Amino acid sequence: MKRFLSTFSLLLLLWSLSPGVCRAETSEADSVASDHSMWEVVVTATRTRKLLKDTPILTRVVNRKDIEMADATDLRDLLQQELPGVEFTYSMNQKLNMNMSGFAGQSVLILVDGERLAGETMENVDFSRIDMNNVERIEIVRGAQSALYGAGAVGGVINIITRGASRPWSLNLNGRLADHREQRYGGVLGLSKGRVGNMLDVQYTSVDNYTVCMDYADECQFRNVYGGRTWNVKDKFTYRPTDALRLTARAGYYFKELTTDADVYERFRDFSGGLRAEWDITGKDHLEVSMSYDQYDKSDLLRLWERDVMDYRNLQMSVRTMYNRTFRQKDILTVGGDYMRDYLHTYQFSDGKERVQYTGDLFAQYDCFLGKRWELIGAGRWDYFSDAKGASQLTGKLAARYTFDSFILRAGYAGGFRAPTLKEKYSYFNMVGDIYVKGNEALEAERSHNFNLSAEYSWQNYNFSASASYNTIANRITSSAPRQGTMGEYYVQYINLPRARVLGVELLALGQWTLQGGHKLRARANYVYTREWVSQGGATPYCPARPHSFNLRMDWDKQWTSFYGTTLSVLGRVLSAVDYETIQMDYPFTPRQVHNPAYTIWKVQLQNRLGKGVRFNIAVDNVFNYSPEVYYFNSPVTLGINLMAGISVDVDRL
Repeated sequence: MKRFLSTFSLLLLLWSLSPGVCRAETSEADSVASDHSMWEVVVTATRTRKLLKDTPILTRVVNRKDIEMADATDLRDLLQQELPGVEFTYSMNQKLNMNMSGFAGQSVLILVDGERLAGETMENVDFSRIDMNNVERIEIVRGAQSALYGAGAVGGVINIITRGASRPWSLNLNGRLADHREQRYGGVLGLSKGRVGNMLDVQYTSVDNYTVCMDYADECQFRNVYGGRTWNVKDKFTYRPTDALRLTARAGYYFKELTTDADVYERFRDFSGGLRAEWDITGKDHLEVSMSYDQYDKSDLLRLWERDVMDYRNLQMSVRTMYNRTFRQKDILTVGGDYMRDYLHTYQFSDGKERVQYTGDLFAQYDCFLGKRWELIGAGRWDYFSDAKGASQLTGKLAARYTFDSFILRAGYAGGFRAPTLKEKYSYFNMVGDIYVKGNEALEAERSHNFNLSAEYSWQNYNFSASASYNTIANRITSSAPRQGTMGEYYVQYINLPRARVLGVELLALGQWTLQGGHKLRARANYVYTREWVSQGGATPYCPARPHSFNLRMDWDKQWTSFYGTTLSVLGRVLSAVDYETIQMDYPFTPRQVHNPAYTIWKVQLQNRLGKGVRFNIAVDNVFNYSPEVYYFNSPVTLGINLMAGISVDVDRL
């Protein structure tokens, strides 16, 4: 059955590209500018509202249409489909790590509506917290952004922008089924009247455990993939007392249970909330003030004793203010500051105590337009950490954009830094077997320099871009090779590496055509090259980014009648092989070479549209039935072809 569905989907694609329908017709309405969101307003790259085409820093946008077509469940699911150079790997007890073009998850800042997330899991946020139900768009900025966002933005920023209510009422109900008894059910209810609006989002997911390695004589680093269930509930309330003032309140609850053991279940909970006021004081002055609260807990459910024991809590409370002033019609001065209290209690601390750190910052940016073609941006930021060596950090950024007809050239420099986390400084816990993880209070902050250059060209229904970046990182924080302690125990310790360098190159091509007979075709090809040079300096050899990564997406669309339409999508990911050295995690901890082979995973999806309100998706993931010979921590956790079926109903549009 699986082979039949995958073959049938591929035949449909070949039919859609047959010579009888391949006469291209271009028009202003069908230009790629619309598909590429060039006229969409974005905020992440400069913390001011700008059209995507006018940003001096190259920004990638995944809009609502892309999210609906991907039918993704959470952020991890979406990024793997949309971005080359992004790979998710497993670490201790199957906590997820993200590598984005040579930068691990702790160096890529994840924001929701501009706010940080609490709850690091192996220095990464919990990606399953961010469901795609109520996301308007995702803005991705690669490269150091510390001058605007502070610590953690060494490798880039991913900002998830959520939707607000815009119609009197809206209701979307959706669900998806897949292999391993994977289930997803969700709903989004929007209400708006006059100056008041509210958006409520609820999602439930569940999936069974499954085994990837049956033979205990093989070299698999893990054998079972943990399943479990999640609940996500979010609410966003907006009120406009006047045309110039907008107030927003948000609240959220998240619950995840992993069935890691028959007797012990791991549980994760998050409670979040926030208030924001945005005031257009005059036509040239804008003030924004916000407060946020985020509490992420982990506990172990001891089923035999019917006890739920909390052993981890990260609580972040922050306030922020930002002021914009417009000069000379378009020049913008932005100034602001943040203050945060970061509380962490975890079993991983050697003394079992909690730790508290206070951070504060001040930042300023000036956006200057020199005629119609040139734009320059300069930014600086000062950060303070109450519990860090070298507590004060000063970073800067310069960027320029030059526009000539259909060409856009961008260049820039950005300084970056990442302060050591409380966990990296004070932890002492058993990781696996007889290996302990030990913190290091002498850690220094990472400091980096990022240079980038990009060119973009748009013509009719085509868009092409090429970008290159070069990063040098001093004092990179990582873990050491296993060492023997005074009591005979073995441990790894967080240390600073003298230097690391990362070179990245990205090529992107977009096209959109209207074909004979009302057929529409959209295509996107995206390639990323990553090269890393890392001095080991006594560190544990790690798995680097794969040098070559390529993503392809093709969408063929046809509205057959006023009531029925289809979109056939083909999504492919190709990742090159990578060779690295790692440490055998048992005595005598000898180094060994690992070859992680190249692999490719393709997905074919057929979306059926019924009227304006119903979308029914049938998908075949991993069409070519790939499964790794050996499951390493950065191998895809697939057993082969995965069938998916999903439905989305906009009740208000029926």
